[in-house]
Amino acid sequence: MQRPFSIQKSAQPQPEPRLEESPFPVACDMVPPMARMIGLSGGIGSGKTTVRKLLESMGARTVCADEVVHELQAPGQPLLQDLAEAFGEAVIQPDGALDRKALGEVVFNDAEARARLGAIMHPPVVAEIVRRAQAAAETDTPLVVVDIPLLFEGVKTQTGSAVALPYEALVLVWIPREMQIKRTAQRDQSSEEDAEKRVAAQMPIDEKRAMASHVIDNSGTQEETAEQVRALWETLTGVQNS
Repeated sequence: MQRPFSIQKSAQPQPEPRLEESPFPVACDMVPPMARMIGLSGGIGSGKTTVRKLLESMGARTVCADEVVHELQAPGQPLLQDLAEAFGEAVIQPDGALDRKALGEVVFNDAEARARLGAIMHPPVVAEIVRRAQAAAETDTPLVVVDIPLLFEGVKTQTGSAVALPYEALVLVWIPREMQIKRTAQRDQSSEEDAEKRVAAQMPIDEKRAMASHVIDNSGTQEETAEQVRALWETLTGVQNS
């Protein structure tokens, strides 16, 4: 018997982003009112990318924070020189690409280095996310989806791209913690012990769930997830999607 599924709404109200504290208040004012804008996030292994691609297939315009970061860290980008000056030439590979493993080793156990990395990365990344979201909102799409891995962390601390745009809803792609560990271990071909450490390093997914205005339960079949996403699309846009 197929188990029932539906979009879930959090029992607790979504925290209101305090836009006046955003470093980009003018950008928020410039987003046209016709396009609804939502923030999308998940936890490690939860399948956030799957949900984003489903929304894209229905007609949403999307902005992916991870893609922005990778593009700004591509060889030849000015940001790489800033990183080399801050952390040494060892974080740049001979071909000019960022050595993410080397950079991770530098900042992993050094809170000061992590803060320095954030100070370098966050302003240009947030600015580019805002620029792309503005451009998406100026099209004829009914929905703009901004995919941010640390969305709920940013809402909690009122920082970064989590408060730089006027989201009408925060959507969480959820699976149980035990499933996060198993999926992460399978994806990364690592031990479950290592995967558990990675899961533990994030905000607990059930804490994020309490902050979300909509929850997509991705612990079932692909079709169950797809049906929830279709229902979410129709709820947010009023547009039927077959």
